[in-house]
Amino acid sequence: MDRTEKAELVKSMNAVFAETSVVVVTRYSGMTVQEISDLRRAMKQAGASFKVTKNRLTRLALEGTKYKPIGDLFKGPTGIAFSSDPVAAAKVVVDYAKKNEKLVVLGGAMDGTVLNPDGVKALASLPSLDELRGKIVGLIQAPATKLAGVLQAPAGQLARVLNAYASKGAA
Repeated sequence: MDRTEKAELVKSMNAVFAETSVVVVTRYSGMTVQEISDLRRAMKQAGASFKVTKNRLTRLALEGTKYKPIGDLFKGPTGIAFSSDPVAAAKVVVDYAKKNEKLVVLGGAMDGTVLNPDGVKALASLPSLDELRGKIVGLIQAPATKLAGVLQAPAGQLARVLNAYASKGAA
């Protein structure tokens, strides 16, 4: 890789760091190409990305971003997981690390806040953005459903009373 390619890589990674809301740093020592491909596929399905980069270039790309404090995590074979959804990347990495002991979570950052491995695991336990949206829609729909039930109840009671009087008059 020559200087221009390295400069272009640093520039593109700097743009990625500027746009993402979470970065998770992992050590992937001993993982096969197939295992990394599986991880990337799972990340893509969740709307996140996983990238293996050179540590020195990654530290250069972190300069001038809110993720600069995690630069000291880049030692040895490291990979980064990132996404615009604050929970997606952490959730996929932690789930994959449970199945594959070769993937180790080193730490990360969320909007400039440095996270240790336990912080990343706590972040992964939170519901995703789509799950939260579903809960909000459910909460919004629940009062309307209850209101419709309350409004129908008096009409149903009135119909039963009239039916009872009609049955009594016929008898």
